[in-house]
Amino acid sequence: MALTGRAGLLAALAAIVVLLAPEPGLVVLAAALVLAVLVTADLLLAGAVRGLRFQRDGERRVRLGQSATIGLVVDNPGPRRVRGMLRDAWQPSAAAAPRRVTLDVPAHERRRLVTTLTPTRRGDREAVAVTVRSVGPLGLAARQRTFHVPWTVRVLPPFLSRRHLPARLARLRELDGRHPALVRGQGTEFDSLREYVVGDDVRSIDWRASARRSDVVVRTWRPERDRRVLIVLDTGRTSAGRVGEAPVPGSGPSGWPRLDWSMDAALLLAALAARAGDRVDFLAYDRAVRAQVSGASRTELLSSLVDAMAPIEAELVEADAAGMVAAVLSRARRRCLVVLLTDLNATAMEEGLLPVLPSLSSRHTVVVASVADPRVAGMAAGRGTSEAVYDAAAAERLRGERRGITAVLRRHGVEVVDALPEDVAPALADAYLALKAAGRL
Repeated sequence: MALTGRAGLLAALAAIVVLLAPEPGLVVLAAALVLAVLVTADLLLAGAVRGLRFQRDGERRVRLGQSATIGLVVDNPGPRRVRGMLRDAWQPSAAAAPRRVTLDVPAHERRRLVTTLTPTRRGDREAVAVTVRSVGPLGLAARQRTFHVPWTVRVLPPFLSRRHLPARLARLRELDGRHPALVRGQGTEFDSLREYVVGDDVRSIDWRASARRSDVVVRTWRPERDRRVLIVLDTGRTSAGRVGEAPVPGSGPSGWPRLDWSMDAALLLAALAARAGDRVDFLAYDRAVRAQVSGASRTELLSSLVDAMAPIEAELVEADAAGMVAAVLSRARRRCLVVLLTDLNATAMEEGLLPVLPSLSSRHTVVVASVADPRVAGMAAGRGTSEAVYDAAAAERLRGERRGITAVLRRHGVEVVDALPEDVAPALADAYLALKAAGRL
């Protein structure tokens, strides 16, 4: 039972009458009796909420930055009309609207209410509770009850770097021989023969075919297909830092986590590699496997990846580099391209990845991709005040450490992509195409 604002108003008016009455004792008793009778009658006439039945429908998945529509059907099997308010509560990051709606369900009928979610974070967003307040005809009292009506909406990564895919596919078609610009690399496949033209690599001349034709002909090549690409996402503490500006409205003023930028780059690389005919697997790891995708077909790859990535959150622990390398080696028996999305943090690298890197780079082609913080470049340029000079010195030291780590990684035969948040996805795709063109896959 709950008293409404109208009951409170009547109680206030009764109190005023009591104060002005010549015999307040009798008036108090009469007013209290009348108010109690009215409230009781109103409560008895209010529609029952205990027997209400609920059913949800609507979307189960939505991309971050978009909206999902969830329906809630309220069924009233009771003999009285249920009028009042309904609150459909969700997790705060689901950004559900409207928060409260007017409810009016006649006896033995049902009504459908709509809630719009515009989530501000990835992951699973769950409905918390449905609270119904049924008000009596006098508006003095109400019956209230809270119900658990489960529903989960999975908020997927937005894949904003998709806009870079057409340009990279055009370059891939050139490498694939659909355009005249054919390349020669040690890992490429023979495609066809054509006449020699000035500028062709003499190593591509087919002397036997030239002897048969009485003309100089060269072999053309195309990048090998059906290579394996293993994308490894570091979900340790360094991936939790927010960098750049959040590209999705409402996702926070302090930028996106490195983890989300890395996911975006992984999606672009996966889409490009799948179109190139390569097999793409995915692994998220810090001190344990957080998610993995293996053996997905080309048509199912992206949907499998975004579904696996959606609930991943950065863990505030130091990543176990030895365990990560062991997990990679156990999944990649044959030589493949291993793309590690992590941060070029000097301390973490020196104590974690660098000691175990030779066991990985000796068996596989390794690319390390990292998201740089654009604020560091801004700090390095500061000279206005003494504080700005100290900030600039710290920024330059950090940049020097990243350059040093990059040099060490390259000495181990590792390709390094270190780019700003908005540039890391296309830069990683370009690095993949360069490896493809050089026949290093």
